[in-house]
Amino acid sequence: HTRAFQFTPASRAVTESRMSPQPSTSNLGNDEDDFPLFEAFHEDDKVFDDDPDPRGWRESLRVVEVNTCRDINMPKHRTQAYDTEYLVIRRGQEFVLRVTFSRPVTPRDKFKLEFLIGASEPVSEATFGTRRRGRWPGRIVESQGSWLLLGITPQADTIVGKFRMYVTIVTTRGLQRTKRDPDTDCYILFNCWNKDSVYYPDDEGRQEYVLSDVGAIYMGSKETLLSRDWVFGQFDRGILDACIYILDASRMPIRNRGDAIKMVRKGSALINSQDEDGVLVGNWSENFSGGTAPTLWTGSVNILLQYANTGSPVRYGQCWVFAGVFNTFLRCLGIPARVISNFNSAHDNNGNLKIELIFKSDGSADERNTHDSIWNYHCWNEVYMKRPDLPPRLSGWQVVDATPQETSDGLYRCGPASVLAIKEGQVGHSYDAPFIFAEVNSDVHYLTRDKYGNVISVYVDKTLVGRGLFTKHILADTPDEVTSTYKHPEGDGVAVPSAATSPGPTQTYPRMRVKAFHLCPEGQVELGKDVDLVVEFQSKSDTAQTVKALVTCAVIFYTGVLSNRFKSEAVEITVPPNKSESPLSMRSDQKAQVDDSLAAEPQGRGRFWTRRSGRAKREADAGALAAPQVSGIQAVGQDMFVNVSFVNTFTFPLHNITLAIEGPRTMTNRKRFYKYGGDTRLAQPKRNRRIDRRSSCPSLINPTCHVANQSNQTIVSLFSHLL
Repeated sequence: HTRAFQFTPASRAVTESRMSPQPSTSNLGNDEDDFPLFEAFHEDDKVFDDDPDPRGWRESLRVVEVNTCRDINMPKHRTQAYDTEYLVIRRGQEFVLRVTFSRPVTPRDKFKLEFLIGASEPVSEATFGTRRRGRWPGRIVESQGSWLLLGITPQADTIVGKFRMYVTIVTTRGLQRTKRDPDTDCYILFNCWNKDSVYYPDDEGRQEYVLSDVGAIYMGSKETLLSRDWVFGQFDRGILDACIYILDASRMPIRNRGDAIKMVRKGSALINSQDEDGVLVGNWSENFSGGTAPTLWTGSVNILLQYANTGSPVRYGQCWVFAGVFNTFLRCLGIPARVISNFNSAHDNNGNLKIELIFKSDGSADERNTHDSIWNYHCWNEVYMKRPDLPPRLSGWQVVDATPQETSDGLYRCGPASVLAIKEGQVGHSYDAPFIFAEVNSDVHYLTRDKYGNVISVYVDKTLVGRGLFTKHILADTPDEVTSTYKHPEGDGVAVPSAATSPGPTQTYPRMRVKAFHLCPEGQVELGKDVDLVVEFQSKSDTAQTVKALVTCAVIFYTGVLSNRFKSEAVEITVPPNKSESPLSMRSDQKAQVDDSLAAEPQGRGRFWTRRSGRAKREADAGALAAPQVSGIQAVGQDMFVNVSFVNTFTFPLHNITLAIEGPRTMTNRKRFYKYGGDTRLAQPKRNRRIDRRSSCPSLINPTCHVANQSNQTIVSLFSHLL
């Protein structure tokens, strides 16, 4: 017999649109039919090479129901925590669908499953009943009566995002498809359990770096390590769509969304709003009007949902907020990720791999001409992935940073850069390795001007930068030091980039140094209290030496920017050979200088330092506010009450206090504002009284908070102006 097949106009238009060279950039919101219900064959078009039914007729096969089998698939793909009614699976791993037909399927029946993403990307197919195989392998797992359990395996490099699905029956006259049904949509994620570009080698790491939805971000200093709990909340309702919306809003081509390198590099630019109206507006000032102070965020969920609902950048963030939100984005899409805190983190402004701090002749900082800086700490992210663009040994942990500091290829972004390449000083590899190397391993050059106006180096400190790098330990609420993964111990003979080792002209000074920097009470400065400071000089010279020194005390932001100098004193002393002298004792009332510091400084830290001939010698962290205490009996499946208490340990009242509380999958971020005089237990100092708010604070405490599992944590943050 003969066949004369012809396309309908509608089907031809659909095919042409999907073959359009214009890349698709929108993943969400495609609810219209992608194909006509029936697509007639063209004369030259053969979907399958098999011969048609020799009888020329039989009872037509129709699809009655498609069941995505969420209860089977999601536990196997470790996605059951996602709060969504849609199927969520991981690429490179088989999932099953149960398709019910109008009659039992025979060996001569031919059908396929079609998966679409975007408006013009190629269709991914799984075929059945034919010798021709689709891009995604498919098999019949089980058959009972008129329904089949079908197994489909997306390729390991499948695009990550939301797919639309059709069941298509092949007849002698054309293709008969199911109607568009949003209930059969599915999300496909990266898969660190399988042969994926983000494969992680052990299960404990996968549990922590992909499945853990709470964590800790470390602040302060290496000597005074402070932990800030953070709710990543990657499984909360709406977060997966919010992460895809971020990619859509940036018009990232969908065809690039299966490439982990491109995804994390794009994400590092999208989490900040510097270029493309991304998620967060950075603010390192003391004024947070028109937004939320960075210290008041307790997690990523509210930030991402607000951005997705409004389409406008959220105000405000600082480095740990950028890192926390980026971590949520990465883990939500299935990429192993963790937050890293680098203490004494350098910012190399001109790319010469060294930090140059310029001082005036009297020893005071020349802030106008100094462009490099050293942050008390800085937070970024690491992702675990293969790097096919680099030597194989440089795969593994990669640095990515969403905090807008310097541009990379025209956008404010950073990474991915191999951690091992940073350690070995291989700064020629992609991406942004020189900047990251300088953050952890640059030498600090203290410069001054001679009498002719020439800038000369008077001292080089090789140990100040990158004093310690920490992340949360796997499956434990303790810090894990990872400094050795970034740098070799000083003096081990490992070569570093040449630009970092060329200090320029250096003047030789007698071997004299500031031996110690003592604080009373020992080792700790408490905000709002007087500071006792004793400086001791020790000479290693065989002759008496005269020293001129400028000692400055100030509160600084964690980025190294000075807020207030509240003490500065110049001294001149002669130190006997091989002896010590303590010429300086200072007392300063710090309270008047920390008025708004807590608003801009996470946990209210300040610093003090002394400089001799431009050489910074010692710093000390100011005592942080005591963390609010949270108590309450958790029981699975039962309502609970939460008690929040905070002790004012200062010698002065607190004003304008906001408490924020949040629990992953139990309670969204809630805030309670207290004005001075509203509650004397909050306002009065030094009485160790506790606020105890229970059902009397409905705006803070949710009396019907449902606990999903025993491992949930409640995160509380306190933000206050000290007046």
